[in-house]
Formats: sequence, C-alpha cells, structure tokens
Amino acid sequence: MEKNLRLEYPRPQKVRGDYIMLNGEWDFTIDNDAVGIDRGYATAEHFDMKITVPYCPESKLSGLEIKDFMYGVWYTRTVTLPESWTEGERRTFINIGACDYITRVFVNGVEVGMHRGGYVSFSFEITKALKAGENRITVYVTDDTKSDAVPSGKQSDREGSYGCFYTRTTGIWQSVWLENTPYSYIKSFKMTPSVADTSVHIDLRTAAAEGKTLITTVYYDGEMVGNDEREVKWDNLSYTVALSEEYLWDTDSPCLYDITFELGEDRVDSYFGLRDIALRDGVTYLNGRPVFQRLILDQGFYPDGIYTAPSDEELINDITRTMDMGFNGARLHEKVFEERFLYHADRLGYLVWGEYPNWGLNVAKESAYKNMLPEWLEELCRDYNHPSIIGWCPLNETQRDIDPEFVRYLYNMTKAYDPTRLFIDNSGWFHIDGTYDMYDVHDYLGEPDKFREKYWVLTRGEAAECMLDNDEGSRKTGKSDEICFVSEFGGARFILDGDNGGDNWGYGKQVKDIEDFIARYKGLVDALLDNPKISAFCYTQLTDVEQEMNGLYTYDRRAKFPPERMAEITSRPAAIEK
Repeated sequence: MEKNLRLEYPRPQKVRGDYIMLNGEWDFTIDNDAVGIDRGYATAEHFDMKITVPYCPESKLSGLEIKDFMYGVWYTRTVTLPESWTEGERRTFINIGACDYITRVFVNGVEVGMHRGGYVSFSFEITKALKAGENRITVYVTDDTKSDAVPSGKQSDREGSYGCFYTRTTGIWQSVWLENTPYSYIKSFKMTPSVADTSVHIDLRTAAAEGKTLITTVYYDGEMVGNDEREVKWDNLSYTVALSEEYLWDTDSPCLYDITFELGEDRVDSYFGLRDIALRDGVTYLNGRPVFQRLILDQGFYPDGIYTAPSDEELINDITRTMDMGFNGARLHEKVFEERFLYHADRLGYLVWGEYPNWGLNVAKESAYKNMLPEWLEELCRDYNHPSIIGWCPLNETQRDIDPEFVRYLYNMTKAYDPTRLFIDNSGWFHIDGTYDMYDVHDYLGEPDKFREKYWVLTRGEAAECMLDNDEGSRKTGKSDEICFVSEFGGARFILDGDNGGDNWGYGKQVKDIEDFIARYKGLVDALLDNPKISAFCYTQLTDVEQEMNGLYTYDRRAKFPPERMAEITSRPAAIEK
C-alpha cells in the first residue's frame, strides 16, 4: 500500500522544502443527516471507520469502496509539528489538492477556512489555531451530486454508473499537506514568457514583505541565464527578467527553464517554458510553426482510484500511452487534472486543453455564477504557468437554454486573465458569437467516406453541417464555415476480451475485430488530416471507463490495438503542416 500513498510533492511549480505530507490513514465517518457540527465532530478524537487519503471513499484504494450517496463526510487525524514551526512568527498552511465539494477545515476544534468547489487546489493559514506538539486536523465535506447547482462532471447522479457517467467521488481526492513559511513569504506568481523578447514577465505577490529584497534567478541546465534583484515596496510586484539564452518549449523539444524566488528566508523553486501560441485562419501555430493538434479525449478515471491516479508513474504512463499511438496532446475532459499531471505534460511536450466539469451544473440558472466562476478563476490562476496548456474550454455540450451572458462573462474573464491562449466557449454544440477562437464540433459519424465529404465542403468555401445540441434526444443542427476543430469523433465500441454480457456502452455499432477498427480509424483520421481547413482533432477516447467501451486502451490500460500501427496513421503529416 505504501507505493499508493502518493507521497511525491504535489505542487511542482511552487516547491518549498519545509512541509509535512498528510496522506495516509485518517479516521472517517459519514454524516448524511448533517448532525456532525451539533454533535461535536469537529473536536472528536475518533470516528467509526478508517480511510486512506488521498483516495475517495468510493474507491478501492481508500480501503472502503462505499458506493452509496454520501452527502456529508468527516475526516480527522493528528500531526506532531517540529518545534521550529511554532517558534517566533513563522506561518503554517494546510494545502488540499482537491476535495469535492464544500470543504470546512478545523484545527484543534477551531474552524480555519471554507472552500466551495470540488476540483481545484486550495489552502488556509492555520497558524493561530496551532499549539506546540500534537495538533488535530479535521475536515468536513458536503456534496450533493444530484443538485443542478453543483458541477460534477462525469459523476453519476444515479445509484450506479450508466452510459458515460461513472462512479462518484466524494470528499478528499488529492494530496493533503502542511507547509511552513517565514512571516514574510511569497504568496503567488504569474509567469508570462515572451519569445519575441527572450524574456519572462513576472507578476508576483508577497505578504508582509515591504522593504525586503526579492531575488529572482533563472537557470537552464544548471547555468544561470537571467537574474533580478529588487526591493519590495508593496506586496504586488510586476517586472521582466531578460534571458541570455533562448531555448524554446515545443512538442519535439520541451525545453524548460528553472526559476528560483528568494525573499529573506523564504525560497520557492519553479519552472517555465518559453513558447508562443497563435491562431491564424483557423490554424494553430506554436513558435511560428503550424501544428496539427492530434488530441485524445482523456477523462482521468482509474479502476482502483476513481478520480485519483494510483501513482505518479501512472500519470506519466497515460501520457506516454497516448504518445505511443501518435497523439501529441489531450482534452482533459470534464475534470480539472492534478498539478503533477500537468507537470509531466510540460516535461514531455504534451499539448493539453484545460477544461472544467460543467456537467451537472445548470448553466441557465443564476447559481452557475456563484458555483462555477470562482473555481474557474482558481483554475486559471493555479495552472496559468504550465506551457503544455494550449487552450481553455470551460463548458462542454451544454443544454440549449444556456445563458449567453454567462458564456460571455466566462470568455471576458478568461481573456482578461490570460490573453495568451486559445479559447473555446462551449465545446461541440452551441457556440455564442464572439466567445471562441476556434469553432469546434463533435461528430460520431462512423462512415469514413461520408465523414470526409461532410467536412471537405469547407475547402470549397461552403458551410458544413454540425450539431448544435441534443437535448433529451431531440437533435438540432446548423451549419458553419468556421469549423476548424473536430473535438470529438470516433468512439468505436470495441471489447478486447469479447462479449461481456451486453453490459457496455459506446458510440454506434461495435466494430467486428481489430482490422475492422483500424480500417475505420484510418479512414476517419485521414479525412481530417487531408483537409486543409481542419487544424485539430480529438479522438474519443484514451481508455474505457467502467461500462463505456470507446477506449483505445482497456480500463486497466491494456492496448486494444497495436500502438505502432495506430501511430503510423495518427502522426503522418497533415495538410496544414506541409
């Protein structure tokens, strides 16, 4: 079990050396009647169950595998702090990688913070609630997947899984750790590289640091290539560091610079990639080079951990499995992926789209503003510095009564914080004018000849037919001459081990055998690679997930089709790259 405790440092872009990992055994209980506060659970020393964090109670790796609805859950454990942590004016923070959905944290019975949202990392300062020696950490989480005010992604709103909805995740599902800093410390930093100037612009926030000196040093392969030293006049700094040597981040050469920030006794290590993204006439350019986005749909589910990968190695493996079949990136679908996944994508030159689990949330209601926008901004802030992220897409296949003002706000909010990346408002269906850079469509037509002709009309200056929505099985279609990204296609149901009794789901008819699948796959992929008006596709999908059998790999990650044959089809030059 030790190998599954996820003890690696969870936040590679903001590394500090003084921390205590809290993954492992916690006491746990279910509180569906919301009586825990009144019964004093915030100060309880024991609960009736044990759970292994960071795995959700629904998962095998948690040690529980409870699949019922859990509307409230409690966790508690003790931790003994080093004497140095509580001496003088040092600060201590609790960090939680992700916890679904509303989280309240107590330290020694004192509430130290509340967070709404199930997918993005958050932290609270707990200094004033601590005492020397042993301290009790208690976490209370409420979650209602059935509520249309709660973004839940692909989590099932029924007792069991069905169609493309899978086992729920309740409570903590990413790493928990404590971190100690000096009184004056670095809070956050936003790094914007410039290829044109061979520099990196930094917006950095500190706390209680006026009059102190901030030192920034940039390295490449161990050699210093940039530095800056300045006095902190206020807690918000904005400055540019020139780089003496240029090493571009690209898919075939993912060069990364190391960067260190020092503020008195506080030191934070990070990294960034020097790269430039542009879109012209529907074609994506990376560092001035046209690049066809050959993406896979990755839903980030695991048989034993549900939302949580069983190891850091498996995060890497899902990327290399994809690359082995010729893809250069992924849509990180209906989920906010953990920071270590993005770190490995950065290292490996893997292009990704940052998305959000909007399914389950009624985006026609005003509650969407409260229950999505704050966490979407948290995602932008947390993940902005990752060079692998090529675009943002907050919504996927929303209902036809979507609030257009909500979509415009999402677009304006995202572009205000990050004007450097591509943006798609609502993947696949109903686009709002003026709120997207790429016009994408979803199309599961499984007949290669018809599929080719359907989009070839774009090359003649004609509009191609596309689906606008599919509410309650009632399809509405339209036409567009802006289509440049087929962001879901394929989805051929194939069961590697033969018939499993019919308890499976997939798009269209099940293909007969491996050769039948490969012929269909080649026909569909060729139709898009050959089309000079198409610059990106996303194949559905990387793996099977529970009953859904559309994967190129099984749920336990066995290849259904020879990777080398798939790579030959997927990776050949596209029309826009010639």
